[in-house]
Amino acid sequence: MDELLLKQMPHSTEAEQATLGAMLMDERCIPQVVEALKPDDFYLRQNREIFETIYSMFSLSQPVDPVTVLEQMKLHGVYDENTSRGYLLQLMEITPTAANVMEYVSIVKDKALLRRISETAGDITAMVSEGTGTAQDILEAAEQRIYAIRQGRGAQGLAHISQVILGVYERLAELAQSDSAVPGLSTGLSDVDAAISGLNKSDLILLAARPGMGKTSMALNILLHGGKHSGKNVVFFSLEMSREQLAMRLLSNESFVDNKKLVTGKLSEEDWVKIAAASAVLNKSTILIDDNPMLTVADMNAKCRRVDNLGLVVIDYLQLMQSAGGKNNYAGESRQQAVSDISRSLKIMAKELNVPVLCLSQLSRANESRSDKRPMLSDLRESGAIEQDADIVMFLYREDYYNQETEDHNLAECIIAKNRHGETGTVQLQWLPEFTTFSGLDRRHSEY
Repeated sequence: MDELLLKQMPHSTEAEQATLGAMLMDERCIPQVVEALKPDDFYLRQNREIFETIYSMFSLSQPVDPVTVLEQMKLHGVYDENTSRGYLLQLMEITPTAANVMEYVSIVKDKALLRRISETAGDITAMVSEGTGTAQDILEAAEQRIYAIRQGRGAQGLAHISQVILGVYERLAELAQSDSAVPGLSTGLSDVDAAISGLNKSDLILLAARPGMGKTSMALNILLHGGKHSGKNVVFFSLEMSREQLAMRLLSNESFVDNKKLVTGKLSEEDWVKIAAASAVLNKSTILIDDNPMLTVADMNAKCRRVDNLGLVVIDYLQLMQSAGGKNNYAGESRQQAVSDISRSLKIMAKELNVPVLCLSQLSRANESRSDKRPMLSDLRESGAIEQDADIVMFLYREDYYNQETEDHNLAECIIAKNRHGETGTVQLQWLPEFTTFSGLDRRHSEY
């Protein structure tokens, strides 16, 4: 008998009963309990049914006491003629005081968390013994499950629309109180923000252009602005440039010292002063950089999960990424499949981390054979799946790159070709080549 009891999942009957007893004794504590616990946190079925009944009554603003709860249990078909009435009275008798309800709640939550960890450990052990998938696959699944538990999404299943609407109301209230002009994280370019509503949580944003158009510069602009002003950690995965090169670009952006001077080291006294000031600003920022060129999406996901208060992930760039298998020598169709898998994984990562993921991408040469060389969605290199997975697709285009004689010198276009949050269109930007940075047309260097 004792052995059977030991095999039970972790739970505390006393804490579950005391929590329910406190709710029945004093309905003023119900809002706190409902906010902290879910029905699944109760291990014993009878306790879970009583909590679900009180939860639904609270949602409908009905008075909660032993009599009304018994009536609702009858209506819900969970009333037992022999035990229910006596059990409710027993709950109230064994509860010392409703004042300690949050202490009981924390015990119930702790036991529920232990059960989820135990279930996950069991599932992972089963995957290992059954040999379903490679070690890498199992490790990825394990990390995903543990992260989901940490985020409080351990047993996420079907959700009633009322629960979803509650979340929407909370988000609307949060937006209403915010001073920010856009709901998402600002790019630092007000016209781009207005067009795409900023960089929103769980969005996959694709920034694509031909080489030399300033993709990395634009990404670093956004990263720098986020790292300075968002109050959140921003992560940059560079598969192309080294940390030192990136730091130099960021210094040039922040100090407005010509990038060529930084590369050659030919700096004036004034330049050193500017760089020192820029370094102080960057030191205070929340920018994290990883320049490992061999990363897979799973690696990035695992690293980002360990970053507290994450606000943005930037990846430079998609075609350099390895698929989960770690192979990079795909040809034709299979490489196309790999890029499709990577873009799908990036969208899942954005949803799971609940942050915007900005991924840079190369374009094919198709636009160079057209008279109007502005990029189109069909130019996305190697995969239409990228276009499908992305919530926003932006292209960078500079006329002076192709035509030196143009009057639009150092003018750039940010073409929003796909936008799940609004309209598509084109935003004009100023390109400042000496500082490898973009600014809005209404701002010139003299204003900085």
